[in-house]
Amino acid sequence: MLSEFVKSADWKSEKHVPVIECDATVKAGEPLAITVSVGKEIAHPNTTNHHIAWIALHYVPAGAKTSIEIARCEFSSHGAAVEGPDKGPAYTCSAVTVSAKFAASGTLYATAYCNIHGLWASEKQVVVA
Repeated sequence: MLSEFVKSADWKSEKHVPVIECDATVKAGEPLAITVSVGKEIAHPNTTNHHIAWIALHYVPAGAKTSIEIARCEFSSHGAAVEGPDKGPAYTCSAVTVSAKFAASGTLYATAYCNIHGLWASEKQVVVA
């Protein structure tokens, strides 16, 4: 099972954990801005050799047996250049903001992939009023 390789921890003390930031309550059908970032308290490196490759956001309505993928963002620029590693002119930041509408309460799940330290996850409950 892949789940045995997914790591989780307190994002305040572990730089790999994706942090989900959004209101905890939203009205049905109204847009909810959701930001997912990695390295909020402790910066995660963004180098050619060590970086966050992607973040994915899933939603599981209460009582559901499957998840709904809300968004997936790949971070493609980590300083690689013709001149060599970490000499490039652009570096992506490991953060993404999306907007989604929900009809039912449920749980947001964020996963982030570090090219060296693997898959990390976190979750946050959302109540639809």
